[in-house]
Amino acid sequence: MRTTTVGDVRILLPDLDPDDLDNVIDLADGLTEALVEGASWRGVQLEDCRIRSSRITGCDLSESTWEAGSLYGCEVTRTDFSGAALVGMTIERCAITGSRFTGTRLTDVRLKDVLFDGCRFDYATLQRVSAAGSVAFTDCVVTHGTWSTCRLPGIALRFCDLAGLELDSCHLHGTDLRGSRLRGLKTPLDNLSGVTLAEGQLPDLTDLAVAALGLTVRND
Repeated sequence: MRTTTVGDVRILLPDLDPDDLDNVIDLADGLTEALVEGASWRGVQLEDCRIRSSRITGCDLSESTWEAGSLYGCEVTRTDFSGAALVGMTIERCAITGSRFTGTRLTDVRLKDVLFDGCRFDYATLQRVSAAGSVAFTDCVVTHGTWSTCRLPGIALRFCDLAGLELDSCHLHGTDLRGSRLRGLKTPLDNLSGVTLAEGQLPDLTDLAVAALGLTVRND
């Protein structure tokens, strides 16, 4: 069993043996124990597609639509999901590294034991995304995105750039934001209730509070 720890969040990761994987380029109706490298699935329409125990590297899923189905026990590296729509699916026990979710729309997506490391979520929209278990974002760019009605308590959002991210009616209680850039974050203060910050982030939090409360700060 392979695990990693981000802050206080312990994540169960896939443990794949390359010798057990078969080279595949056709997505067809799903994948099991597959090794996929450099495949182009741009604009593909997927419904109830299930990918299990597979390694996906350098693939193109941009502008695709994936409704229902699941991604389970997979390693996904340097894969492009830009402009894709992921709806009603489950992502569980996955390590997703160096991948692009620019402008991606994630709706009613359920996450459990998922690590996003070095990924881009700029201009992405997350709506009703929920964490059913351990989830971590590390060294990710999450700028100018919109997260609404998401339930992500106790996740780790470490060393990420959150400039311009809009939070609306999100539950993040217990979330670890240490090391992340808060300057430019757009959110009512109640979305940050119960989060964990580092002392060096307090000036940015003060700026957020001043803006949220419409305060006037004068030096005279």
